[in-house]
Amino acid sequence: MRVLSGIQPSGTLHIGNYFGMMKPMIAYQEKAELFVFIVNYHALTTTQDAQALRQNTLGSAADFLALGLDPTRCIFWVQADVPEVTELTWVLHNVTSMGLLERCHAYKDKIARGIVPTHGLFAYPVLMAADILIYQSNVIPVGQDQKQHVEVARDIAQRFNATFGEVFVLPEPEINEDVAVVPGLDGQKMSKSYDNAIDIFTDRETLDKTVMRIVTDSTPVNQPKNPKTCNLFALYRLFATPEELEALRARYLAPGLRYSDVKKELTRRIWEFFGPSREKREALMKSPDTMRDILRDGAAKARAIARETMAVVRDRVGLNY
Repeated sequence: MRVLSGIQPSGTLHIGNYFGMMKPMIAYQEKAELFVFIVNYHALTTTQDAQALRQNTLGSAADFLALGLDPTRCIFWVQADVPEVTELTWVLHNVTSMGLLERCHAYKDKIARGIVPTHGLFAYPVLMAADILIYQSNVIPVGQDQKQHVEVARDIAQRFNATFGEVFVLPEPEINEDVAVVPGLDGQKMSKSYDNAIDIFTDRETLDKTVMRIVTDSTPVNQPKNPKTCNLFALYRLFATPEELEALRARYLAPGLRYSDVKKELTRRIWEFFGPSREKREALMKSPDTMRDILRDGAAKARAIARETMAVVRDRVGLNY
């Protein structure tokens, strides 16, 4: 089974990125053929600062490696280091209907938030389809908001296969329902664009201040509280064992619990949970050439597979003459 996933190098990671995508995806290196890449072509839809993109690309590589990705047990590379994917994107454009893209909610959501409606933003799902299909991927771990894009990739693959003959594997989205949407400080989905994220690799003082901003209700200290509707409880559960979570639930249901105390406990748990990764990341960022070597090696492996796929595609569509 071939599993593929990627992340945009658009800034610092938050705990929603980790629990929603990175943790379950990294676990696949134990049981599947894992493909992981940094999607810097996609980042161009929102980032037009060249130096920031360079820095964020290496930073994202450090994030993955620090959080447990083992480049000897997967293929790990940067999207733009395999240019065949853009060639496949153009081929796929020609079997993709406008109506299919016009129905994509992610485009509508971004436009509603004020992002300039470029062609790259509109055609984003076709590039994502090429990313998936060129490596003949079986399973795509994604957040709920990206499920539609995997479905679009299936639709495009089916249209191509029906037109030119069977070439592409039909991918399946995989969503971890327990953490598909990690709540942010305000209860909405955690996202940088909502300014409600808890960064993984921030300093302790900033982490303290961020966690204290978690929105809670106004239930008095001397009254029981409802863990089912509490945003703070939902975040705490990510870092607690079942026994610890049950103990906290009992505290919620009894008078006397202070939300500020739970926030302090959560801060400590987050800091300790990511402590080893934080140290590893600091060491990696001091050795960028090591990361470049890892990414170049991964790109060579990924490109070999992409070339095989493109050889078949070129033949089927008639580009070979």
